[in-house]
Amino acid sequence: MASSFDCVVIGSGPGGYVAAIRGAQLGMKVAVVEKDKVGGRCLNYACIPAKAVLRTADVLQEIRDADDFGLKVGEPEVDYDAVMERRGKVIKTLTGGVAGLFKKNKVEVFEGQGGLTGDGNVRVGDDELEVGKCVILATGSVPKPIPGTELGGRIIGTEEAWALEKMPSRLAVAGAGASGTEIASAYARLGAEVILLEMLDRVLPAEDAEVSKIAERGFKKQGIQVVTGTPVENVEAGDDSVSFSYGGEQAEVDWLVIAAGRGPDVDGLGLDDAGIEREENGLIKVDGAMKTSRDGVYAIGDLVLGPALAHKASDEGIIAVEDAAGEQTHPIEYADIPRATFCTPNVGSFGLTEEQAKENGHDVVVGKLQYGAVGAGTVYGDRTGMIKIIGDQKYGELIGGHIVGTRATELIQELVNAKALEGGYSEVARIIHGHPTLSEAVMEAARAADGWLIHG
Repeated sequence: MASSFDCVVIGSGPGGYVAAIRGAQLGMKVAVVEKDKVGGRCLNYACIPAKAVLRTADVLQEIRDADDFGLKVGEPEVDYDAVMERRGKVIKTLTGGVAGLFKKNKVEVFEGQGGLTGDGNVRVGDDELEVGKCVILATGSVPKPIPGTELGGRIIGTEEAWALEKMPSRLAVAGAGASGTEIASAYARLGAEVILLEMLDRVLPAEDAEVSKIAERGFKKQGIQVVTGTPVENVEAGDDSVSFSYGGEQAEVDWLVIAAGRGPDVDGLGLDDAGIEREENGLIKVDGAMKTSRDGVYAIGDLVLGPALAHKASDEGIIAVEDAAGEQTHPIEYADIPRATFCTPNVGSFGLTEEQAKENGHDVVVGKLQYGAVGAGTVYGDRTGMIKIIGDQKYGELIGGHIVGTRATELIQELVNAKALEGGYSEVARIIHGHPTLSEAVMEAARAADGWLIHG
């Protein structure tokens, strides 16, 4: 054996590195196995790079809107090389921070492909790590092509889209979920012509239908060509462009980005050798403590059921390692995890949509409010954003929250917190909020649900 550890975590993304640090805090000797870069896909290729580029697009839009606030500025120029340079600095800062946390908590890092052995240890190349308490599988996900395509060349996944060396002049994005709309919204504002294609009948199909409509209007204002209810067909990639058809139309673009789904990254993990059971869709079966069918082996993040979100993976990592340490844990209520999409307009949500609540037999009450109904919406320049609260009238329960507009990804946390602390919409309605803030609109939407809206 090369070394012996209480806990070995395979993967160092937001699920894996958090699990490793928490394990060290609980007194375990911990190792992390990473086949690429510390921080995993989230920090190096996906979440963080995406938000860095989106932040540039946000600032650019604010400059373009400056005249509305009495500021005279010239037309801004995008220095794409500098945008990518800043992106790289952001990544380096955050991945360096994770490496520093590993060092501080005495977490040992092994570079290479990690996999399970038949006797429950972990192999890394020619080495084998002896495991005393637990192995945590945290390898994340990989992109899946759409029918009729193969990833490669001018057909790329979302990770490659955030790392294009040159600013594209024309871009198509297949898939209008969270990842696809973020890419479309960023590059359209930076100056590219963008086609956003969705096979289902609306953008952001997992969100509340009213939220989707408002978001689509925002995308079109940015110059995005939105096409829904139409598959991408007849894809042909050349050296410098990609052509395809959709709904009887033909298009040719610099890049075709596939943002239509991902699958678990399980190649090389040795799941079959270790006797790890899987779901029909290929995800790993786990219980509420993230235990797999193999004693001492846990799986988290995109490898298991539930939304493919970084913060979900982090919490699952904590649950897994605490369970292995003998701590009391509780299963996650997946519906109550906040969902955040950083396109413009921002979208934040949790729980059930109005349609889902009705289908589930709830005595549904809805409270809605546009940002413009409170002072901050007008002051800060977003009157079209909306808060929508879904409740059950029997006990005043919060069962869903949906926000589209400025800072929606931050504002949704108030409703998530209220639900977690067993508060209902009537409690949110009576909590004093600062003025003038956008959070007042959350309070007023709660009052609307409770039947006594003031500003509306």
